[in-house]
Amino acid sequence: MEEQTAAPGFWDDREKAQELLTQISRRREVVKAFSQTEALFNDGEAAVELALDDGDFLPEAEKTVRAFSQALEELELSQLLSGDYDANDAMLSLHAGAGGLEAQDWAEMLLRMFTRWAERHGYKTSLVDELPADEGGIKSAVLSVQGLNAYGYLKSERGVHRLVRMSPYDAQGRRHTSFASVDVMPQVEEGQGVEINPDDLRIDTYRSSGKGGQHLNKTDSAVRITHIPTGIVVQCQNERSQFANKDVAMQMLRAKLLDKQIRELEAELAALRGEQQEIGWGSQIRSYVFQPYRLVKDHRTGYEMGNTDAVMDGDLDGFISEYLRKYARRD
Repeated sequence: MEEQTAAPGFWDDREKAQELLTQISRRREVVKAFSQTEALFNDGEAAVELALDDGDFLPEAEKTVRAFSQALEELELSQLLSGDYDANDAMLSLHAGAGGLEAQDWAEMLLRMFTRWAERHGYKTSLVDELPADEGGIKSAVLSVQGLNAYGYLKSERGVHRLVRMSPYDAQGRRHTSFASVDVMPQVEEGQGVEINPDDLRIDTYRSSGKGGQHLNKTDSAVRITHIPTGIVVQCQNERSQFANKDVAMQMLRAKLLDKQIRELEAELAALRGEQQEIGWGSQIRSYVFQPYRLVKDHRTGYEMGNTDAVMDGDLDGFISEYLRKYARRD
């Protein structure tokens, strides 16, 4: 039987078709959000009319109007996402700062916080890579967040997060300050804004040190990829096969390379505006104070919340909203 081969340009056309399908899916989500908000408006209007005739319907009317107001605010907020990759999935990378167990525990707390935020908004999450600490917490982790506008919202979380609390690991009950860095990158498909020359890659395999059963521990399934021109290194060991780990690592590499391009462009724009860029580990964006008082404050916008438990349980919408509104005003 004669072997069939793809016509010239077949894969290019296929990639374009896939990109179009992705765009259609995202547009469908926008229309869905608008339709749901419109339905809440109609429900609220009907509930208010009933409450005017019968006061017993007032609590239901208030509940419906609050639901409409929240949906309208989310819809308005989504309109602030005008960046080229704001609609994309996000890849969130966390790293514990200096401080040993305290910082490692803080990094794990942040991982849980972002996971809970994603769950609140119906996003799908998957732990791409994780480096557990020996005594507890994590040294680093990479979380994939999939859904419309995931990157657009989470880009506000990029930076250093600072925790102040009475340490549960200190027998003397002293107050400790811990730091963890958060990096957020847009996920892109192959060929979308990033070109990678295979000759620029060094691919190493090694045995996984993480969880996953006997197969992972007895074979060189973990993959580390080095992009030689930039020195960027990515690795993955959470998947069950070497091929799957390589695919995920390549996805991480594309995200990091695109993020590098975005940062370079932002630096150029900041130079044109005459802005002083904050660089390095000291550029903390937010402080989470548990002792001697309870307050979470964003240092870029001034927005703050006293309910630290709610914040750590994923209530980040206020911080994200204030950041996006300030960013939109600046532009």
